[in-house]
Amino acid sequence: MKKFFQELKADLQFRTAGPGQKLTEAPRERAPKEKSKAAESPKPRQGPTDEAQMAAAAALARLEQKPKPRALSSQDAIRNQVKKELMNEAAGSDKEALLDQKNSLPAIKEDPATLSVSGVYFICPLTGSCVRKDKKEAHIREAIQQHASQDPVGASIMEIHTFNRDREKVKLGVETIAKYIDNIHLHSEEEKYRKIKLQNKVFQERIHPLEGADRFFEAVGFEKMTLSVPGQEDPEDFYVLKEEALEKLDDLKEYKEQLLNAEPVRAQLDRQLCVFKPSPRASHFELPSDFFNLTTEELMRERRLRAEAVEKASMLRTKAMREKEGQREMKKYNYTLLRVRFPDGYILQGTFFAREPVSALYQFVQEALQVDWLPFELLGPGAQKLTDENLAFNECGLVPSALLTLTGDEDIMADVKEQMGCLLKPELLSDIQILS
Repeated sequence: MKKFFQELKADLQFRTAGPGQKLTEAPRERAPKEKSKAAESPKPRQGPTDEAQMAAAAALARLEQKPKPRALSSQDAIRNQVKKELMNEAAGSDKEALLDQKNSLPAIKEDPATLSVSGVYFICPLTGSCVRKDKKEAHIREAIQQHASQDPVGASIMEIHTFNRDREKVKLGVETIAKYIDNIHLHSEEEKYRKIKLQNKVFQERIHPLEGADRFFEAVGFEKMTLSVPGQEDPEDFYVLKEEALEKLDDLKEYKEQLLNAEPVRAQLDRQLCVFKPSPRASHFELPSDFFNLTTEELMRERRLRAEAVEKASMLRTKAMREKEGQREMKKYNYTLLRVRFPDGYILQGTFFAREPVSALYQFVQEALQVDWLPFELLGPGAQKLTDENLAFNECGLVPSALLTLTGDEDIMADVKEQMGCLLKPELLSDIQILS
C-alpha cells in the first residue's frame, strides 16, 4: 500500500513538473499560463433592458401618431387671414390703450409766470382768431360749419379737403366726383347720367368714406331718392340731379373746378413775437407741455425706440451711428422756441416748427429790423454759423429751444444804430418785456 501511494505521488509530480524537469530536482515556480484568446476578446454587448425597450416603443408610437404636414387648403388660407386680421385688431387695441393711458395721466400744473411762452398757438385763416394747439381742430371745424350758412358749396369742399387725412384717397374721390359731373355735361339729355347709384362699388370705395362728400352733392343740386331698379325687386338709393340744377350746368362746372383746385384749411403757426431787455437769463428756457406732447403714433414710436435703446446699449457704436441717433432724437419735437440776441443785448423771441428751414428764422429777424437790407449772420450755440439756410432746425440741433447771436459788419451796424437809435423796429420796443 505504501509503495502504491509513492508511485501515485511520483506520477503526479511528473505530470505537473513540466518539460525538462527531473523528478529528483526541487519543483520550479510555475510559469503563468497564457491568457486564452477567448479571455482577450471583448465581452459580448448586453441587450437593452425591458424598461429601455418600453420607452423606445412609446417614442416610436408618438412619432407615428404625429400628423404629417399637408398642403394649405383654401380654408387654411381663410383661417390665416382671419388670424392676421385679429392680430391687426389687437395691435389697434394696443394703440388705443396707449392713448387711454396718455389721457389718464394726471395733468401737470404749469405756472404761467415761470414759462418762457404760454403755449403753442395758431391763427385760424377763416376767423383770424388765435387759438391754442389743442383747440385748433375744433375751432376750424366750427368755423367751416358757420361758413356753410353763407357758402354751402365752399364749406363742403373745405370739409372734403380738410377733414380727410389721406391725401391720396381725397385725390381719388375728388377725381371720381369730377368724372360724374363731366358725364352730366357730356350727356345732359340722358337721364341715366344724372343719377348716381349709392351702392355702386366705385361710389362706396372712393366717395362714401370721404367726410363732406354727401354735403357737397346736396349743395350742388343733387337730392337723395329711393328708386326702383328694372329687373330687381328691392329699390335702391340714388343721388339724382334736380331739374333746376340741370338748367345751371355752368355753375356745376365751376363747382367741379373749385373742388379739384381746393386746398386744406390750415391754421398758421403764431410766432408769438416778443422782445426782451438784455438779460443774463437769455439762455434759460421753461417750455410748456405743448412743446413736448406726443401723438398716439409718436407714443408708439417712442416705445419702439426705447426697446431699441436697450438692445443698443450693449453694442459698440461708431461716432457716425451716435450722431445719427442724436438727429433722430431731435426729430421727435414738433416745435422749437428760438431767441436771437442782438449786439446791443436786446433779445428777439419766436416760435417755429421744428422742421422749418433756417431761412424762416432769417426772414423772421429781417422783418423785425428797421432796415431790411442790413446784412447779418446768425450764430448758433458754440458759435456755430448757420450758413445752410435749407437745413431744418431739428437738423441743426436747435430744438426744442436755443439762443442764437446776431452778428454783422460792426461799422455798418454802428452807423444804423446811430441814425435809427436801434436795430429793431420802434413798435416792437414799445412792448418790450423783462425775462424772469
